[in-house]
Amino acid sequence: MERRPQHFSSIPPDSVSCVPHKAAPASPRFRIISTGDAVAPGGGPRGTPLVYAKFEWDLNGSKPRGKEAGTHRYLSRSAQQQGAGDKQSPGDSMYNRRSSVVPALAAVLAAGGLLFPIAGARSEDSPPPRPAGIAQRPNQVRGDEITPAQQESVGLGFEWLAEHQRPDGGFGGSPYSGDDSAHAGITALAGLAYMQGGNLPGRGKYGAQVQHCLDFVLSSCQESGLIASDQSHGPMYGHGFATLFLGEIYGMTGNEEVKEKLLKAVHLIERTQNPEGGWRYQPVPYDADISVTICEIMALRAARDAGIKVEKDVIDKAVKYVRSCQNPDGGFCYQADMHGSGSGYARSAAGVAALYYAGVFEGDDLDRGLKYLERYTPGSGEQAAEGMYFYGNYYAVQAMFLAGGDYWSKFFPALRDQLISRQDKSAGNWTGEAGDAYATSMALIILQMPNRYLPVYSGKGPGS
Repeated sequence: MERRPQHFSSIPPDSVSCVPHKAAPASPRFRIISTGDAVAPGGGPRGTPLVYAKFEWDLNGSKPRGKEAGTHRYLSRSAQQQGAGDKQSPGDSMYNRRSSVVPALAAVLAAGGLLFPIAGARSEDSPPPRPAGIAQRPNQVRGDEITPAQQESVGLGFEWLAEHQRPDGGFGGSPYSGDDSAHAGITALAGLAYMQGGNLPGRGKYGAQVQHCLDFVLSSCQESGLIASDQSHGPMYGHGFATLFLGEIYGMTGNEEVKEKLLKAVHLIERTQNPEGGWRYQPVPYDADISVTICEIMALRAARDAGIKVEKDVIDKAVKYVRSCQNPDGGFCYQADMHGSGSGYARSAAGVAALYYAGVFEGDDLDRGLKYLERYTPGSGEQAAEGMYFYGNYYAVQAMFLAGGDYWSKFFPALRDQLISRQDKSAGNWTGEAGDAYATSMALIILQMPNRYLPVYSGKGPGS
């Protein structure tokens, strides 16, 4: 069974070694394969961001193999807070661990003042670079991603959320029930928004708010595994968001209570997958649509990254379903049997993101899907439907981030500026399709994508 990464709070803050999990040569060569994040370990400045990197390493320049193929590393923005991590087994049914070197992370680490062994060094028997394509257009760090206006906007949004969190930790209301009861899915999104800013339960400026979100989501976990706190007609939306939240929390804290609930939530997703390979509103395996399916795929991605077993067959079937929803124009229809209804921006963003999170990083389906989404870059002509504005842009920004290159460099600044212009500056919130708490949480997650903090949003694709 795969071991999850060592909890960063157990790493000595004064450790400066860069030694792999097992003994290795004095100057091992590393290949950066993916990134995530954490906050400062005990003893460091509270809320200080860390860059969490996974490396592959060579013993005497030999090709990594077996259990010695992977190691984790938590690296702070100060060389004085570097530390060794735990190991994760190399097998991963949802993504390819032996990906090419990611130049983007080298730029992140260098810009942050990190010290690390020779990034990008490749032994003679390493595989050659892949042909040009999406995978050769990495998401490089840009100087214009985070602006003073963006930082001010995020700060106002955080304050608004903090002021509107309920005493029980929840946020409301339900997207469809019409009442004002707190909603587990929206509460999870608010927690993820705070985590995107480097906060964890009890840690960081908004650590208390994250803890309250977690308490509410845990209290909404049912014995069946379903996470729901209201009577909305589509609990699987909220279940997907809440499971994603628990996956990120568990992967970064190792909380055993969270693990117990997360396992049940993942098992419910697996057993409610319908024969086509998708999911729909209710936790029963009878029907499917692309908008609910992406919620469950992303939840499984987060759980898998945290070391929770996810059945390969579930992911394979999900990929097949998502592909069956794609139209000739590259966009996606709502359900596999509704191709006559045409493509739509929000569901197409969900479709492309679903492929990425399920481990599909290259191919004609991605090329066509990204080209379709590109038409909706703010200011380029096509307009996202107001009814699904935040939902669509939430997945579109992730798809563009994972694609990297011109997709990201053109899409994000345009969306960032549009979102900032739509904020109520006097209060700090956004207003959208499922209430202000939902819209504000979604907007904050989108605006903070350049932080590259949450592991699931960094993905395992070529742009990460």
